[in-house]
Amino acid sequence: MVPRWTPARYPDAPPAPAPASGSAPARHNDPVRYRILGATEARDEHGTVVPLGGARLRALLAALALRAGRTASVASLIDDVWHEDPPQDAPAALQALVGRLRRALGKDAVESVPGGYRLAADPAEVDLHRFEALVREGATALDDGDADAAARILREALALWRGPALADLPDRAAAARPEAQRLEAVRARIEADLRLGRGRELVPEVRELLAVHPYDEPLHAQLIRALRATGRGADALAAYETARRTLADGLGTDPGPELRRLYGELLDSDSASDSASPSDSPADSASDSASVSAQTAEPHATTGDPTTVTPPPHAPHSDPGRDGHHAHERDRAPDRHPDRPSATGNLRPRLTSFVGREPELAAIRSDLQRARLVTLTGPGGSGKTRLAEETAAGHPAPAWLAELAPLDRADAVPGAVVSALGLRDTVLLTSELSVAHDDPVALLTEFCAERDLLLILDNCEHVIEAAARLAETLLTHCPRMRILATSREPLGVPGESVRPVDPLPEETAHRLFAERAAAVRPGFDPEQDRAAVAEICTRLDGLPLAIELAAARLRLLTPRQIADRLDDRFQLLTSGSRTVLPRQQTLRAVVDWSWDLLDEKERTFLREVSVFAGGWDLPAAEAVCTGDTALLLGALVDKSLIVAAPSRGGEDGMRYRMLETIHEYATERAAEAPETRAAALARHTAYFLELMRRADPLLRTADQLPWIQRVERELDNLRAVLRRTIDAGEERTALELALAMGWFWSLRNYRREGADWGAAALALGADPTGPDGRPLGPEAEADPRYWPRMRLRLLRLFLLSDSAPGMPFDDPSLRTELALLQEVFGRPIPQSATFPGLLWPFTTFVLDGSTDGRAAMDTATQACRTYGGPWEVCVALLFRAHIAVDSRGGLDSVDEDLAELRRLSRQVGDRWLKAHVCTAVGEAAMARSRFAEAQAEYEEGLHLAYEMGVYSEAPLLIARLAEIAYRAGDLPLARRAIAESDSESERYGVLDTRAFVRLLSAHIALAEGDVARARAEWRSSVAWGARGTPPPQFEAGIAHADAKITFRESGPEAALPKAVDGLRLAIRDKCAEPVLAVLAEAAAVSLAVSAAPLAARLLAAAAQWRGALPTPEPDRSELAALAGELREHLGEDAYEKETATGERLTPEDALALLHHLG
Repeated sequence: MVPRWTPARYPDAPPAPAPASGSAPARHNDPVRYRILGATEARDEHGTVVPLGGARLRALLAALALRAGRTASVASLIDDVWHEDPPQDAPAALQALVGRLRRALGKDAVESVPGGYRLAADPAEVDLHRFEALVREGATALDDGDADAAARILREALALWRGPALADLPDRAAAARPEAQRLEAVRARIEADLRLGRGRELVPEVRELLAVHPYDEPLHAQLIRALRATGRGADALAAYETARRTLADGLGTDPGPELRRLYGELLDSDSASDSASPSDSPADSASDSASVSAQTAEPHATTGDPTTVTPPPHAPHSDPGRDGHHAHERDRAPDRHPDRPSATGNLRPRLTSFVGREPELAAIRSDLQRARLVTLTGPGGSGKTRLAEETAAGHPAPAWLAELAPLDRADAVPGAVVSALGLRDTVLLTSELSVAHDDPVALLTEFCAERDLLLILDNCEHVIEAAARLAETLLTHCPRMRILATSREPLGVPGESVRPVDPLPEETAHRLFAERAAAVRPGFDPEQDRAAVAEICTRLDGLPLAIELAAARLRLLTPRQIADRLDDRFQLLTSGSRTVLPRQQTLRAVVDWSWDLLDEKERTFLREVSVFAGGWDLPAAEAVCTGDTALLLGALVDKSLIVAAPSRGGEDGMRYRMLETIHEYATERAAEAPETRAAALARHTAYFLELMRRADPLLRTADQLPWIQRVERELDNLRAVLRRTIDAGEERTALELALAMGWFWSLRNYRREGADWGAAALALGADPTGPDGRPLGPEAEADPRYWPRMRLRLLRLFLLSDSAPGMPFDDPSLRTELALLQEVFGRPIPQSATFPGLLWPFTTFVLDGSTDGRAAMDTATQACRTYGGPWEVCVALLFRAHIAVDSRGGLDSVDEDLAELRRLSRQVGDRWLKAHVCTAVGEAAMARSRFAEAQAEYEEGLHLAYEMGVYSEAPLLIARLAEIAYRAGDLPLARRAIAESDSESERYGVLDTRAFVRLLSAHIALAEGDVARARAEWRSSVAWGARGTPPPQFEAGIAHADAKITFRESGPEAALPKAVDGLRLAIRDKCAEPVLAVLAEAAAVSLAVSAAPLAARLLAAAAQWRGALPTPEPDRSELAALAGELREHLGEDAYEKETATGERLTPEDALALLHHLG
């Protein structure tokens, strides 16, 4: 049975790698069964067309054939078949559609695999993939100088086209890549024909192509060469002039090097034969087809494609993106899972056109080829950010934009980049194997280490040192990464390439003004007042922000009135002050001028909204600002001083923000009215404190998803309130806000940051004390600050322990702190029955140095039943259940807790809680070898994880399902699931599950007889485990695998000490009986020949420790065979005697016998 572990929106599997050098060529003689270069068509083994029925069925076949031989995820197929209008139960509808397709093609034609479906066909059986293979073969022949073979092969490739590619897909974005490859193939075929002297017949064809692709420089070059080859030198010169004029008028650029070289040859040479020209020799012509070779060397990936047929040299389609996507997908429709870390970057489509800057774009892209750090410098408003985004849009690697402007602390820079890359997500503690990643720099280096990506660090100037440190660290540890920074000054990092962003040239500035003017005044004609427009652009120094602000004023003024006002306002600034940079002067003048156009109510409102950090919504503005909020907000949006955009997903209305420069200006203006600013700051603090009072309990209910998103959106404002209250010494407010944010910090993996804020809030005062000077007793507790401080101290230690696995718990001062908190909360009081007080049992685990904390959990559970609610009782029961499953004797008492957890978690509705209950039930079922039950629980946990956007939990849950397949003896399915787990780990940068996954891989390799691979996987598991603090049962698992592998490598004598040491450690750490049993059984295997009586005793002892729990496969079959051999070797009576003796042995007795033997 194939486990159903893929949720409805499961992401695509990574694309298949390109064929290795020297691999066998595509089998071009095999029949093409599936045709998608035109209307979708399928043929049977006899070549007869198979009737497919409706459009949906054809779309499904096209989507599967596009990924022939690879897994197509459920999510991608739903998108391909229904595009933006999926049915209500899309996965079920897709399943029904797959059934129809199987009935049409044959039941084995479409395979169900982990993650989705797969067309059971070789890529060579699909015309698109056959086409790509032929194009690669033709390009190779052309590069090798075999023009005749190249022309023949490329004609064969092009003959496969019967119409538009992927014509039956509702969204034909995926067709852009093959269409572009088709054009590349045509160019390559023309190149081959040119080398064969067929220039005369090529001229009409190339002219026809240029009518469709007027900016295609290679085609222009080929037309010139064809004309020259037929002796038409004058026509060739005319063709060059046509190309030059077309590029200048349409793109504002000059011809490239190849066209200029041909032009020079035409002027310098009297030759009329292109075939005799050096440019057409095989050596020189290689450059003409270089782009063909580069673009056809890659096999077709999942759904990547550019948005135009004639891409620039760095167009996204020329390099398929990592993780199964192409870089162009940043421009496609919004992701249905906006919180999921995307594999192709986070650049958003812009709503306004990008005007000019073509030379700068080319120069910056060239810089990025030579340098791994490029910094765009210039004043605020000069267009650095937009220029960086446009540069990144044409970069071959995925591009990620990290906006640093909202940050008010330098140490928040790494965390801002973590959030920008989508690495923030809710963490479900699926098991004790999960190790948190809370060092943002370490997380970034791990995520980016082996990735090709471009990171944009935007607005670095106010955190310049932190940005420089992060950039240097990332570039040092991530050799395939590039960084594009924008700042008012260079970062000063070795190897940095600095590119100043100059003002717009006169003509481009005029174009920008005209386009923006037409947006605010439809029908605006700049030619009617050209002189005024020129004056405006000149006086504003060609700065884009200033020009756009001026154009926005056309709602009220004519261009001449605007120009006249500039005369009055900027008379003092014409020559500029010697103390300020000229560009800063002119930008300030533009904003000053905008300020002068505001009435007093609008100015007050702008001062008040300056207290927001990052952005705000309408309710926040109504709470913080005075006056008619909606009216004033609308007026300032109209005047381009405030930017309005829908919030992510659009469900929560509009979101507002100010451009960086405008915000700085408004803050300065607010400082001129201190009373207004102080009142706005007080209202800002009150509003966001109340927001967290409401949000905190709702984060633990069925309504948690929208509240998680809301708190995440307001994080910059909440940080600003925390910073402001801490700086002002407002202890009680800081304590309350930090406590209200505690669960959010834990839930969303901001634990280290939360611990830092907690420390800062605690530093504002001292703990109240009793008569003995200790923070204990009724007198201390009577102080209103006592419980907030104690709760925050416990929360801070919990956040630190969860985010810093290497935390020094043996430090005396830390142990004193833990002992105090254990004494304060370790009693049945209301404060120990709410978060974070209910976390106190973890102090017992640390102080006792043992995993057996059941007594503490019993006390905590009783307190929660007395004073807490259903959520609190659930958390206590959940912790107790996990301890029971992993401890000796614990499984006997866990079922009642699990049943209550089921009932209460459904009542509460918290998805985090329900997911944890599923994993707890699954772990108990695994311990009892009830694999079908465990599979259902893990699948449900995986579904809930995806529903919450917790994609980082998928790798471990899928690995657990892989273990179930391994236990069932389905090794191929287990391997596929492990590959899926590895893929998800790579996709989301999740590394803390690698230790378990590699250990499971070692067992699978051993079951397949590959001892060398088993040892390699075991070593990898040990290495990954050393990075964190894995639980004792994992260490026991490592010892067990080591003993089994050593037995196969070196024999029983070498393996026995491994098993004995593992058993000793497992007894010390009070591991559960099944863990002890497998280690005793490993020792028995090693003793079967040298000490058969003791081996029989150990087998009986292990069976007795398991009790009613069955031994899982493959161990069950191996041990049954061993027992038969021992019975035969010892004889029936002796074997039964040793078995009876063994059944009375405790784990400690067994260990003593083994030590005595040694």
